Amino acid sequence: MSDAQYGMTTGAVARRLGVSPTTLRSWDQRYGIGPAAREDGRHRRWSPADVAMLEDMCRLTTSGVPPAEAARVARTRTGQQQPPPLVPASLGPMRAPGSGNGLLLRDVHKEFRGLARAAVRLDSPTIDTLLRDLVAAHGLVTSWEEVMAPTLHAVGRKWESSDDRYVEVEHLLSWHISTALRQFAGSARPRVTDAAPVLLACLPAESHTLSLEALAAGLAERGLPARMFGAALPAEALDAAVRRLGPSAVVLWSQSRSTADHALARHVAETWFGVKGARTHPLVLLAGPGWAGRAVGPLMHRPSGLREALDILTHRCTAVPAPAAERDPAG
Repeated sequence: MSDAQYGMTTGAVARRLGVSPTTLRSWDQRYGIGPAAREDGRHRRWSPADVAMLEDMCRLTTSGVPPAEAARVARTRTGQQQPPPLVPASLGPMRAPGSGNGLLLRDVHKEFRGLARAAVRLDSPTIDTLLRDLVAAHGLVTSWEEVMAPTLHAVGRKWESSDDRYVEVEHLLSWHISTALRQFAGSARPRVTDAAPVLLACLPAESHTLSLEALAAGLAERGLPARMFGAALPAEALDAAVRRLGPSAVVLWSQSRSTADHALARHVAETWFGVKGARTHPLVLLAGPGWAGRAVGPLMHRPSGLREALDILTHRCTAVPAPAAERDPAG
């Protein structure tokens, strides 16, 4: 009795979609979203067409379509036109789709929770669509602070508390968010062309880049020039980049206290460059939780979040002109 002959079990389909078996049974009983055939008349066995219908149902509910309407559309697309059965009174209120494996999102608006459900299902196409629509509707900063970052944190809490389950969810979601942030930054056109760029880099021992990528995208949204150097930039390379670019500001990201290098931050803040009589130094932003609890030296700031960092950098960029080598030749 193979899956090829009789289809997948409810448990196997639930694992594939990232929802609970109870949710699948409820959809079957409430909305007629069930297998076309049953083994021995009792046990559910889901064919490829049945699974495709469920995937359609998941995508629709994730995008905000009410479950009853989503079920009607999903059945129509697969040619199952029969009306859904009446809801047995004993079932009570239906839980949200995927609630059996759901991720706890504390401060995220209800309409944004579809991103977590799509991530748990490993549904890449839906994740891409949701991220694209989210940024278009709400802007980069709101999307990051209220949806992307909280969802990533929820995934992290989930696998930390479940014996490393959901690691694949975190990796997939991180990759798609990184891709969305880079695409957004790459598509934005600089509007402030006479400002020295902002240099963005992780500390030499730091490999976490997503928050820094969000900052790069936020700068692009504001039309400000930036140079992103990514993860684990060696100290010597950071020093060379600062001297070559003459940046208006340098953002140094540290995710944990073990990677926060205060001596290197002071060195960058005290680096002077420019022609004689007009020498200057960069403003240094200590970004990330790794800097928390430490005194901030002169010429440095520790922003509380993305929005504050962008405000500081916007003010700085408009006050510090670009060095001659960075100016637009057409200007």
